[in-house]
Amino acid sequence: MKEELYTIPVNDAFQTECECPVCAMKHVLEKNAVEYTMGPSYMEDDIRMETDRLGFCQRHMQMISEQNNKLGLALVVKTHMDKVIKDVEKLSRKREHPKGMFKKSVSNPVLDYLNELESSCFVCRRIENSFRRYIATIFYLWRSDESFRKTYENSRGLCNEHYRILMEEAPKQLSGSHMEEFLKMTDKLYLANMERVRDDVEWFINKFDYRYQDEPWKNAKDSLPRALTKLNGIVPEE
Repeated sequence: MKEELYTIPVNDAFQTECECPVCAMKHVLEKNAVEYTMGPSYMEDDIRMETDRLGFCQRHMQMISEQNNKLGLALVVKTHMDKVIKDVEKLSRKREHPKGMFKKSVSNPVLDYLNELESSCFVCRRIENSFRRYIATIFYLWRSDESFRKTYENSRGLCNEHYRILMEEAPKQLSGSHMEEFLKMTDKLYLANMERVRDDVEWFINKFDYRYQDEPWKNAKDSLPRALTKLNGIVPEE
């Protein structure tokens, strides 16, 4: 069954202790895509054409720069810069200049190009379809697998971004009582676990007060990286 290709990583993610299982799944996709980008593929002409055209978002460029392949990074960066320079030189010759006292808005193809470039990323594009399939699989399992519903309910909640995505997708993927139950449980799951981590951060702060120095740390020692997962989807490296 085709769904099995996606149900395994979804089930596995929701059984971990990550503060957002969706972040955990996406992080694996990102790591695989980054390793692919900096693997032998960067020498392939068709892949290089795509990285030159799309570039990388800030997050994924940072991940790529952390790979142990300085030469590969230099080659990818150099040819991408070649493409940007060539495109901007060409487009700048087409730019209109406002004339007269009352300067009106004019087209600026360079700005249009740069805005489009800032919103494109080779890694984002590569993982997009798989990530969407993971989201759809969450709802598929919710509809069809009672054990997954229990696993979902007992998970550690979601980050802000993926809470939003699941709430947006629920009406498209579910209907009737399934949708109502999912929305209600997801609200509860998100809030209860945000409060849990917030309380851990609060206790972390208290431990810097001399009045609490002899008190146990409870679950506060790693509260800050867990809070960053909740708020910004930052998954700590193992």
